Amino acid sequence: MTPTQDLSFLSLVLNASLLVQLVMLLLLGMSIASWTIIFKKGAVLRGVRNDTERFERDFWSGGDLNTLLEASLRNKSSSAVLEHIFEAGMQEFMKLREIDAARRAMKATYQREMDVLEANLPFLASVGSVSPYIGLFGTVWGIMHAFRGLANVQNATLSAVAPGIAEALVATAIGLFAAIPAVVAYNRNATDVDRLAIRFETFIEEFTNILQRQGTGK
Repeated sequence: MTPTQDLSFLSLVLNASLLVQLVMLLLLGMSIASWTIIFKKGAVLRGVRNDTERFERDFWSGGDLNTLLEASLRNKSSSAVLEHIFEAGMQEFMKLREIDAARRAMKATYQREMDVLEANLPFLASVGSVSPYIGLFGTVWGIMHAFRGLANVQNATLSAVAPGIAEALVATAIGLFAAIPAVVAYNRNATDVDRLAIRFETFIEEFTNILQRQGTGK
């Protein structure tokens, strides 16, 4: 690239060295995967929150638990996490009339559901952590490539090396573009999952107390 060439973003990407282009391509793929997870995870968590609020209203309205169980069994939605926990505990209690067995069943279902909700969050954390360093690697390599290209140039001026450096810095920019949304999404989603986990655990304790009162006839 000569100093008079186009320094637009597309031109810088197309004229970068092969290794830098591969780094950019890797970062672009990571960014696309991150945004896919961000949109999907956001939709899943919204659905779980809405279903949780709806079930809590139904549960605390004072209706019959058997009727509520029948409704829960008909609801096969993956976002009905709290209903699945209730269903596991209620069914186990009806079979054995043991509080500990019902509690263990709810805890097991809770853990399985939390594993689903937490899926892909580590990937977002990894993208947020490593993307800037991958971009920095591409930048360092690109700058080295640009300076090596000046070895045979008699008059090495800033205008001669600037295009090569600009090409290399694009890798860092793409790395930040991939990292920042991933970090923001990870923090937000992790907080939402933690809040849901607290609600589920609180429900398990409260429902266990209700079953215990039923079991003792109080």
